[in-house]
Amino acid sequence: MSSDVILRVDELTKVFGDLVAVDRLSFSLSRGEIVGLLGANGAGKTTALHMILGVLRPTSGRIEIFGRDLHRHRIEVLSRMNFSSVDVNLPANLRVWQNLWIFAKLYGVQDTWSRMDRLLELLEIGHLRNAITGHLSSGEQTRLNLCKALLNDPELLLLDEPTSSLDPDIADKVRKLLRRIQRERGLSILYTSHNMRDIEEVCDRILFIHRGRLIAEGPPQRVIQQFRHRNLEELFIHIARHGEVVVRGDEV
Repeated sequence: MSSDVILRVDELTKVFGDLVAVDRLSFSLSRGEIVGLLGANGAGKTTALHMILGVLRPTSGRIEIFGRDLHRHRIEVLSRMNFSSVDVNLPANLRVWQNLWIFAKLYGVQDTWSRMDRLLELLEIGHLRNAITGHLSSGEQTRLNLCKALLNDPELLLLDEPTSSLDPDIADKVRKLLRRIQRERGLSILYTSHNMRDIEEVCDRILFIHRGRLIAEGPPQRVIQQFRHRNLEELFIHIARHGEVVVRGDEV
């Protein structure tokens, strides 16, 4: 594997009974690249992310991260990664700083307090460090999850709806923050979102999946032009409804 390839997914398949949730999915993610994994609800995005995180074991296929087989080197690989998901909340009964401190210790983060404080300020929730996590608004919890995801200065970050519940101002700041970290640290990000503005602004490349299969791939503007849709949202709606990419009525 090239040292520039951070993540390689090869023929990844996950079957639940009679349901094929992910169907021979193959792609790679390079160092410093942000790739959007797109698809309607039920397309297989979350299942794919869970397999890349090692939460689910594939029915077949292979996942390599940092040149290592995920299932043979899981602890080593996961220590260099992190994730944030709109569906995963931190313990509600702990204070914000307690949640971050626990995860910082789990990841072996050095200079824990300064790292925590810097991230809280970057995401504009420093004033909430002593707040009970369960009392935060959904937008504040989203930003806290992002703080957690950046604690260990990961080389690979998996983000599931990272700007969900954020107002437009904070969402814009989060997008710019992610781009800045990408440029400064060479961070690689696999990014899912239903917000097409997020995708067009942040992602270098997109992967469209439908019923677990990859059906379109490339830089956002090139994919839009290739399939002759006016914008990414229009293309997303078409794929969600029809499951195929169509060029002026001709099925591709």
